[in-house]
Amino acid sequence: MDTVRINEKDNVCVNLETGHKIAVCDIAKGADIIKYGYPIGYATEDIKEGESVHSHNMKTKLGDILSYEYTPNFEELIPEEPFTINAYIRENGEIGIRNDIWIVPTVGCVNSIAKQLGEKTGAICFSHPYGCSQLGNDMKITQLILRGLISHPNAGGVLVLGLGCENNNIPEMKAVLGSWNEERVKFLSVQDCEDEIAQGIELIEELKKTASKDKRESVPVSKLKIGLKCGGSDGFSGITANAVVGKVTDKVCAMGGAAVLTEVPEMFGAETVLFDRCINKDVFDKSVSLINNFKQYFKDHGQPVSENPSPGNKEGGITTLEEKSLGCVQKGGTAPVVDVLDYGDAVTKAGLNLLNGPGNDIVSITNLAAAGCHLVLFTTGRGTPLGGAVPTVKIASNDAIANKKPHWIDFSAYGFDKDAKADELLKLIKRVADGEMTKNEILGNREIAIFKDGVTL
Repeated sequence: MDTVRINEKDNVCVNLETGHKIAVCDIAKGADIIKYGYPIGYATEDIKEGESVHSHNMKTKLGDILSYEYTPNFEELIPEEPFTINAYIRENGEIGIRNDIWIVPTVGCVNSIAKQLGEKTGAICFSHPYGCSQLGNDMKITQLILRGLISHPNAGGVLVLGLGCENNNIPEMKAVLGSWNEERVKFLSVQDCEDEIAQGIELIEELKKTASKDKRESVPVSKLKIGLKCGGSDGFSGITANAVVGKVTDKVCAMGGAAVLTEVPEMFGAETVLFDRCINKDVFDKSVSLINNFKQYFKDHGQPVSENPSPGNKEGGITTLEEKSLGCVQKGGTAPVVDVLDYGDAVTKAGLNLLNGPGNDIVSITNLAAAGCHLVLFTTGRGTPLGGAVPTVKIASNDAIANKKPHWIDFSAYGFDKDAKADELLKLIKRVADGEMTKNEILGNREIAIFKDGVTL
């Protein structure tokens, strides 16, 4: 049986056939289970060397909101030789790696009209159920996420489609947008026109005409912003796919680009790994608030902080949230943390950014797109066809799922030469940035979802 011990401090190794943990020494009841060099839970009974370590004999230690001290411990990234990508340069200096026409509804009531317009014109429709019957911060989050999509540089043009009587009507959405290019963003309130389909088609054709003039130009990779996401993780995710993505994160950040790590509940138990890499006390304080505020959100709803991993995660060998989190944050590599973003904030700083949001796959990739990420690196051990508003590169943690679902998976990270795999993945990212379609784009799997936390009227 082939196994790997990830860190010399670990008292478990990983079975390379199943992804499950095996004790490398006797572990006494109550002692910490160590993986990735950190505790991932404690033994609920005495465990003998060679025995399986999983839900039957270990348990999480998570639960409390904690206090932390700022103890910075990071190194600047080793400079990387930059390369160029071919992208569309927008009027505000941002770049887009796609030149699509998007339809963004202000409210779920017009989803069927948006879908019809998409089918008739080829525009990409991002339907959602919100935009009305929301109050306070719940409505604000919807507006901010929609603003991020409407303003996204991957869109060559956007039709903002409203009903007319909703809370988030077009005048309200315009106020949140602040400014826009009238040639690239058009608005249609369907209660105000006689034939909404004909008028919608006319506006989309205008947008297409504008976008048809855009040409790709060579730009430095420092303009690129990548989102980091995992879903359907298994026992290999933290060893292969997430670790390889972490090396890519370091390379992109070292070349002046930006990377964004989200899924805050999947930082629980691994937060100090990130805290120690905050570039200053202000970023550290924001990071602590990010973690503790999300823990308080769980507690306010009477739910345990440790209610994770999923059944599929457990079947794949992940036992506790600490273990899942320590694997999850591998995607952030070793890059210093430069900023903390809230819902609707845009990425403005090169380097590794943390983004507020849950671990839910669709909500996470929507948050990343709304923050300005040009593409998302999505690692998976179980497989998923999901795709977001921006190219969603599916990276398998094992060859089995890559071979079983080649129409879902763009890249297999399985193997233990992580540097070589990272170089391969970076080449794929360049091709995607230059226009090569990802599997989710080929399948037409492009969806959004918005975080919901409030009263519905």
